[in-house]
Amino acid sequence: MDLALSGRTALVCSSTQGLGAAIASALAAEGANTVVNGRHDAQAKEAAARLPHAVGAGADLLSPNGPEELFQATVEAFGPPDVLVLNGPGPRPAQATDITAADVDSAFETSVRPHIRLISLALPAMRARGWGRILAVGSSGIAAPLANLALSNLGRAGLAGYLKTLAAEVAADGVTVNLLLPGRIRTERTRTVDTANAARTHRSVADVERESVAAIPAGRYGHPSEFAAAAAFLCSAPASYVTGVALRCDGGLVRGL
Repeated sequence: MDLALSGRTALVCSSTQGLGAAIASALAAEGANTVVNGRHDAQAKEAAARLPHAVGAGADLLSPNGPEELFQATVEAFGPPDVLVLNGPGPRPAQATDITAADVDSAFETSVRPHIRLISLALPAMRARGWGRILAVGSSGIAAPLANLALSNLGRAGLAGYLKTLAAEVAADGVTVNLLLPGRIRTERTRTVDTANAARTHRSVADVERESVAAIPAGRYGHPSEFAAAAAFLCSAPASYVTGVALRCDGGLVRGL
């Protein structure tokens, strides 16, 4: 299938490692002019150097001017983005009974505010040209809240509600808005969560991983490239009639439809 992304500009947030890096690689392989983002400029440029049609842009999305700096770097390199992939670190693991009001504010600042700011910057040009793709990397916790990830469940669900509302408002302008929800994909973030669960339950990380794998019908953790392939499709021209969707890439982990 031709994804018709050649020559398009794609901004992929937090893309020097993990799922973001896999998505940036998939989009660049399809011919998109890809902006690789990380908090440190040297790291972003190093990651971009490994890809075709890519530049690195260092910007901390959690800093007051981070979203504006990243957007401006994209415009200077390739012009306004046709594709915006929202991604970033999740809040720390926490049980619902342990979170404070400050934790709630932090979850919003981490998982919602910078993404909405980037959308507000990128959306006008998308609507004007009649073509745009906004994709957020979420969590299966949106479909089925995850134990010991109360802050992530809170923040990501808030962003999902906003994106679903936005999707209906801009669909007639040729802009799609979707979420892609990872299950247990083998990344550093997954390792961090497994380590936190192991400490909380006084077990080894290997035991926690075996228990997780046993709950996945596919019988394994996913590979970042599998997740990135789904992301590339949702960012493509052929996906023009897919919007307002939260698609799971989880090996069947969540048992609901």
